[in-house]
Amino acid sequence: MLPSMTVLLTLVSLTCGENPAIQVILKNKGLQYGKEVGAGWIQEKLELITLPDISGVIKLGFLGKVYYTLTGITITKCDFPEPTVEFYQDATGFKTSSLGLSVHGCDLYVNLGKDPDGRLSVTSISCDARVGEVDIRFHGGASHYFPFVDHFKGRIKSDIEGKICPTVEESILNVESHLQAMNVSFDVNQDLTIDLPLTGLPVIDASSLNLGLKGEFYSIKSPAEPPFEAQAFTIPEQQGYMLSMGLSEFTLNSASYGYFSAGLLKALINDSMIPPSSPVRLNTSSIGQFIPQLPKMFPDLLMSLQVYAREIPLFSFLPGAVKLGFQGAVKAFAIQANKTQTPLFKLNVDTQLSGKVWIASGKLKGSLKMDNFTLTLAASEVGPFKVQYTNQSYFKRSWTTICVFTNFKKSNILGKGVEIPRMRQAQLVNTVLQMEEGFIAIFSDAQVLLTLGGFN
Repeated sequence: MLPSMTVLLTLVSLTCGENPAIQVILKNKGLQYGKEVGAGWIQEKLELITLPDISGVIKLGFLGKVYYTLTGITITKCDFPEPTVEFYQDATGFKTSSLGLSVHGCDLYVNLGKDPDGRLSVTSISCDARVGEVDIRFHGGASHYFPFVDHFKGRIKSDIEGKICPTVEESILNVESHLQAMNVSFDVNQDLTIDLPLTGLPVIDASSLNLGLKGEFYSIKSPAEPPFEAQAFTIPEQQGYMLSMGLSEFTLNSASYGYFSAGLLKALINDSMIPPSSPVRLNTSSIGQFIPQLPKMFPDLLMSLQVYAREIPLFSFLPGAVKLGFQGAVKAFAIQANKTQTPLFKLNVDTQLSGKVWIASGKLKGSLKMDNFTLTLAASEVGPFKVQYTNQSYFKRSWTTICVFTNFKKSNILGKGVEIPRMRQAQLVNTVLQMEEGFIAIFSDAQVLLTLGGFN
């Protein structure tokens, strides 16, 4: 019935044209879990149904007529057995039915679709409810009318049947209005927004429902499409879980492009930002041990470094690991007594990093370590000098310091984490993560936090 469908929408409502960068797959185990949770919910809702007063007249032959009014009619107990529910490929939705003693039959077909803005839509194709046996008990001094119970049964049975489908369809409309009110774009911070509309219609087969989301970050300041596209990927089969989710490397790379295109992958470093324990300070005398002519040309001056990305930093997902290539540059300046800055030299810094990812606090997080570091002289206003290999160890330490103590930390996408698509009134449990070629696969069960009030 309805809550079975509603629970499932709750599990994926924030979560499929173009290739989706995020995929959410609801498996049959999740469908059946939704059925179990929903059956109890709808039984409680049926017992809250208010039936209208019934008035009429009974002809008693030569005895005349009896005029009656039945008021305060309530359902005190409803035998609502656990329904069957299955994916319905022909209607791109769900098919659910229930058979039992009180509810003789109830069939519901629900269609899932996509609205023009990429939101999930839900509509009821058909609903048919039939009540079997009705047991009536009179209270308030009406027990002497017991011989006429059979007269009322048909009327009350018809009223109950007439209430079930409108109640179900009203709830479906409430779900649809909730879906229509949902945002498909969210600001994740002051710099980035993420788009999460469906990229196509839901894909349903006999054992699963697949929703694909765009999953693309944009710069709020200067939104633009990146010079790369999301690649198709297939989440591997993993038995025993309710949900499977996939996050493409495209999502992280679009965030990286958003920062880069907005000019945010840069920082200005001065000596006050260098840790006190560093043996080398950011001034011409200290840097003179690497560039002998520097303190002669600019004696006893503080220096500043302009650090920036030359190219878009790109992530690559591999089985068991994540790689990041970073092509950066450092421009050095001498700070004159009048605060003007004189250009000194420019170094290109190319790094290769690798790391791991994990799930914590509802976010996909990770760590990176430096595998390779290459330093080259790109330009010099103080004359030529050699970038010795022995010098690179210092610059490598300095580069790491810059990444930790400057704005690069603020734009550290893996360190801050990427929100996993959240679910309303449900939480993930027993979650595992698996690195694949080009994407991350996440497998999980879910626990629904269901109340009698329904789904808000």
